[in-house]
Amino acid sequence: MAVVNFPFGKEKIAYNFKDNELKAVLVSSIEEYEPKLSEDELVSEALSNPVDSLGLAELSKDKKKIVIIASDHTRPVPSRVIMPKMLAEIRRYNKDADITILIATGCHRGTTKDELINKFGEEIVKNEKIYIHDCDDQDMLVNIGKLPSGSDCEINKLAIEADLLVAEGFIEPHFFAGFSGGRKSVLPGVAGRTTVLGNHCSEFIADENSRTGILDNNPIHKDMLWAAENAKLKFIVNVVLNADKKVIFATAGHPASAHKKGTDFLSELCGAKAVHSDIVISTNGGYPLDQNVYQSVKGMTAAEATVKKDGVIIMLASADDGIGGNDFYEQMAEEESLEKIMEKVLKRGRNETLPDQWMTQILTRILLNSKIVYVSNAPDEIIEKMHMIPANTIDEAIIKAKRILNKDDVTITAIPDGVSVFVKR
Repeated sequence: MAVVNFPFGKEKIAYNFKDNELKAVLVSSIEEYEPKLSEDELVSEALSNPVDSLGLAELSKDKKKIVIIASDHTRPVPSRVIMPKMLAEIRRYNKDADITILIATGCHRGTTKDELINKFGEEIVKNEKIYIHDCDDQDMLVNIGKLPSGSDCEINKLAIEADLLVAEGFIEPHFFAGFSGGRKSVLPGVAGRTTVLGNHCSEFIADENSRTGILDNNPIHKDMLWAAENAKLKFIVNVVLNADKKVIFATAGHPASAHKKGTDFLSELCGAKAVHSDIVISTNGGYPLDQNVYQSVKGMTAAEATVKKDGVIIMLASADDGIGGNDFYEQMAEEESLEKIMEKVLKRGRNETLPDQWMTQILTRILLNSKIVYVSNAPDEIIEKMHMIPANTIDEAIIKAKRILNKDDVTITAIPDGVSVFVKR
């Protein structure tokens, strides 16, 4: 028997596989990497040794309005570790700085007070100015020009009007932007909905370079870089996390250079060669990334890269927060034919992108190649409406997968954390 632990919500599900069924377990070597310093020490060292930049304290001298972009509740950024150190650095030579923490919700729902406390701690929530970005609040958006894609670039005016704009974040493989972190704090983080839609158009999502671990010639990445540069993002503090959401690497400094240092570190550790199987089991790494169906498509793309044609993906994601996007749900549920869903998406031009269309496009692409059995806490009827097959346990999911494949003798590949690894085809 081989035992694999799968993150699910805030817990882990241990599953015993038959040795003759489990063909491979795809993990990044991040889990084998042991940092020599603690989380606090790693972040402090990064701040003390910025890449291609003055230190944050030096940059903050004489600045009146300083904005720190911070990730929202859907990202496991350890803000309790990072934010106090950034605030202390800013105030080292500038005790009277007017600091605003700008929550980068992108097009997500607003972060609640309880989620802010969970993220930053009560002291920061009580004592600091925090503003939650709303991508649809036109009064708070400023047009700073045209993206390389041709779309208008609208950014939260708090970021644009700042004397110094900085950001915290984390870097992980991203299923169409190559990697998260760095420039993504601005676009989509604090961008207007129209800007996000243009950047996430069907043409770009379909581009062969808009894939996990790819930055070169990635049109989505190019737009994001332009937005960050023209919004004058000056300094970032980004971290890399292991499966336990602990900091194992930190980088700080110039947004592009410090981000590259982080992606280079990740690229050496998180690649895994595809091992094609009848069934592939994946997750979204547990809480907070598996809170909804929308986010869980990310973990499915790792399985997509290694499941056999007409095979079955078993996706484990608690989805305690539901779908995570009503437009995403309606686009999937309103049409019975997957082929017609994809046809509609691909017909839309760059400036005709619908909200959540990119997730619809990627999920449909996966479903056209394989069936998905979805293990979650979401209602069965919702999962079925989204062209997936609901299940309550891994055992039930495997039974259903075998029925779909019409055979008992199957091969299985397990991916315990589908967002921490990029599978090389």
